[in-house]
Amino acid sequence: MTKTVLVVDDDPTQRRLIQAVLEREGFAVCHAESGDAAMAHLAAGAPADVILLDLVMPGLPGQEALKEMRARGYAQPVIVLTASGGVDTVVKAMQAGATDFFIKPASPERITVSIRNALSMGDLKGEVDRLNKRVAGRTTFSDLIGTSPAMTMVKRIGERAAKSAIPVLITGESGVGKELIARAVHGSSDRAGKPFVAVNCGAIPENLVESILFGHEKGSFTGATDKHAGKFKEADGGTLFLDEVGELPLDVQVKLLRALQEGEIDPIGSKRSVKIDVRIVSATNRDLSAAVAQGLFREDLYYRLNVFPVEAPSLRERREDIPALVEAFVRRFNVEEGKRVVGASPETLQILCAFDWPGNVRQLENAVYRAIVLADAPYLQPYDFPAISGVVAPPLEPSPIEPLPVMIQAAAAHAETGVAGEAPVRILDGHGHLRTLEEIERDLIQHAIEVYAGHMSEVARRLGIGRSTLYRKVREQGIDVDVKEAS
Repeated sequence: MTKTVLVVDDDPTQRRLIQAVLEREGFAVCHAESGDAAMAHLAAGAPADVILLDLVMPGLPGQEALKEMRARGYAQPVIVLTASGGVDTVVKAMQAGATDFFIKPASPERITVSIRNALSMGDLKGEVDRLNKRVAGRTTFSDLIGTSPAMTMVKRIGERAAKSAIPVLITGESGVGKELIARAVHGSSDRAGKPFVAVNCGAIPENLVESILFGHEKGSFTGATDKHAGKFKEADGGTLFLDEVGELPLDVQVKLLRALQEGEIDPIGSKRSVKIDVRIVSATNRDLSAAVAQGLFREDLYYRLNVFPVEAPSLRERREDIPALVEAFVRRFNVEEGKRVVGASPETLQILCAFDWPGNVRQLENAVYRAIVLADAPYLQPYDFPAISGVVAPPLEPSPIEPLPVMIQAAAAHAETGVAGEAPVRILDGHGHLRTLEEIERDLIQHAIEVYAGHMSEVARRLGIGRSTLYRKVREQGIDVDVKEAS
């Protein structure tokens, strides 16, 4: 999704100049002419991923506005703008919570780099917070991404279930995020902060299921060289999540039923039962009622687990959540891969929202991961998802070094014939030797100015440099430019 920058400055000319720079880089821009207007913008819930804040303004000045933002809990990165670079001013701004600062007027490159750095730092902080909550067992339903009716219903039902000790059965297709819902049930309950132990019942060899779940004593069977507590004991006081519970063998289902009913387990080889205090949250992508009818799942266990069912919707049932999911995955993989992708382009999001996603959220996550690894542009494009969009990436532009022999030949032909052809900028001098890079660059800039009739914005864009850089090179090279045309 497009990132929004809130520009807070009382100078309308400065706001327009910054807006032009940011929109060229693909950012959306909102304006506020004072600190009070900025606070009203944030209080209204209007978008603002990064805030550019002028320090000297009438009304509520920037320094006080920054303190007020942090006092009200607004965590957006703030970059302060100042006309004077006094050390005291900068130190106070940074102490008040500013992420960066620059002195006006700043080059477009400086503004862009500062904003991208601020977004990267915000992504890093968000990822650290997410991982800390996950490790601490404090993931809640507010951490679940999505505001679609289907996800809103899941959150509402899940929060009610979390407030009691009732067994929860989460159903849904593979890849919809059943474990994340289970973590939210645990983190929203009074067991938050206690152990959350997840077990994939379908991934355990059948002859080891009982030992892994309930534990065993040393020497109880061949290979049992040490005592093993088991997953139930590991989760004591917390929550045990049994993923793909429908894959459990029938003999293990009997022991699971007893653990649920009596609150105690029998480790293999133990002479006495062990009391446990564990909340069970289970999940399956199978139709357990059909498995009961086929004799593959115990009916009494089914009714014991299915006390409070929660249906996790498929991704195609909540397509409106796809942009938010993509944004979250981009943030995460930016941190993991050290990339600076801003988001997905509008046409890319349109393609992603129209896809059916048979693998659900897991498939979307992997698709975004691949796109982030391969992406070169600030925004993910349709060709970054070739299997979904059917669009092939454009061929890479040849390296400037590769066509050098051709350019030399053209330059030599120009030296002999005086006809420019495809090489209007000479690389070789009259004696067939390479000219200096400075001389070639001067001629190239001069040629570009002539081709684009002195429109310096277009010249800079075609040369792939900023306008300030272009003007600097023009001054350094002593190139004559019609002031009227370059304005």
